[in-house]
Amino acid sequence: MTSKFMTDPVRVLVKRDELTLEGIKQFFVAVEREEWKFDTLCDLYDTLTITQAVIFCNTRRKVDWLADKMREANFTVSSMHSDMEQKQREEIMKQFRAGDSRVLISTDVWARGLDVPQVSLVINYDLPNNRELYIHRIGRSGRYGARVWLSTLSSPTTFEFSEILNSTTPRRSMKCP
Repeated sequence: MTSKFMTDPVRVLVKRDELTLEGIKQFFVAVEREEWKFDTLCDLYDTLTITQAVIFCNTRRKVDWLADKMREANFTVSSMHSDMEQKQREEIMKQFRAGDSRVLISTDVWARGLDVPQVSLVINYDLPNNRELYIHRIGRSGRYGARVWLSTLSSPTTFEFSEILNSTTPRRSMKCP
C-alpha cells in the first residue's frame, strides 16, 4: 500500500515498551454500573466544550447501540466499524473531517493511522484490552497539540488494567455517584 502513495517510504519502528502518552492529560471517571455509563457520558458532554470527539467501544454491536442512544438524546453522531464497507467508512470519515458530525463512535478500526486535527477529546466507553491499543486510541487526540483525554470506566474493579494506567503520565480521577 505504501508504494501506491509514497516514493521510497521509510519505516520507523518503536519498541512496544517505548510507546508513551507524554503530554496528554488523562481524566478517569469511575462509573460503578454499566447502565450508568450513558448518563455519565451525557453529563460530561453538558459540562465540556468539545470541538470534535471520538468514542471507542470494544464491539461493533456496542458502537451501533451507543450511536442509536446518542441520536435519541439529540446528539449528532457518526459511527464506524469493520462490518461497514470501506467506501461507507471513507464517506463517514469525509463527513467527520468536514465537521458534519462532532462525535465519531468507533471500534478500534479507527485507533491506528487516521488523523483528524480537530479531535480534542477521546473517550474510552469500553476499556481497551491492552496497553498498545490504549496508547493508539489516546494518540488520536495527542496530535496537533490537543491535550485532553477522558476514559469512562465501567467499574473501579476494572483496574486489572492498572499496569497500563501506572505506566502513563499523571492523571486525575473523579468518583461519580
